[in-house]
Amino acid sequence: MQHVLFVCLGNICRSPMAEAIFNQLIKERHLTDQFTAASVATSPEEEGNHPHPGALKAMRAHGLDASQHRSRPITAADFDWADVIITMDHSNVYNLQRMAPSAADREKIKLCLDILPGRAGQAIDDPWYTHKFELTYQELAEALPAWLDALTTA
Repeated sequence: MQHVLFVCLGNICRSPMAEAIFNQLIKERHLTDQFTAASVATSPEEEGNHPHPGALKAMRAHGLDASQHRSRPITAADFDWADVIITMDHSNVYNLQRMAPSAADREKIKLCLDILPGRAGQAIDDPWYTHKFELTYQELAEALPAWLDALTTA
């Protein structure tokens, strides 16, 4: 079983969207016996909160429901659990590299859009600030099938 961990700042916008999309992909491809996904925050600021209403609306528009999700910050156990840690922006990468218990854990940290040709080094902007929740959804919906393909063949 491969464990995929999605991380953003507050775990109320991008990472819960990524978790929901990725879990839907593994169901559609009948890979639930090979993959599992979760999401966490780099900050404890939103701990216990539901996803942002804009994120929920974007997910609902695509048939996904994350209304039961609650934000939580990353722990050392999450680094142990995860086989790959997919982040949304450079700040997430920087913070996770500082938090990672080991060099092996730092190697797990990846930037989400790096998987797409021509998008390496690009961030998925935080829709909490931009209010572009549908754009965030679309960027994730483009990148995550490529991540699943890469992880399936790895």
